[in-house]
Amino acid sequence: MKKLCKSSTDRKICGVCGGIAEYLGIDSTVVRLIFVIFGLVSVGVLFYIIAALLMPQEI
Repeated sequence: MKKLCKSSTDRKICGVCGGIAEYLGIDSTVVRLIFVIFGLVSVGVLFYIIAALLMPQEI
């Protein structure tokens, strides 16, 4: 069973986008673009900060 956690290998800032991409099995660039779009349109930055604080580190 997969667990959602921050990526330790694919990280630019905190590893949130890399962790979500690994969990969903997609490219991390797609997840980063989605966060940028939501950041410009709505509360994507707030969601990223909350995820960075709540998601556990990959072991």
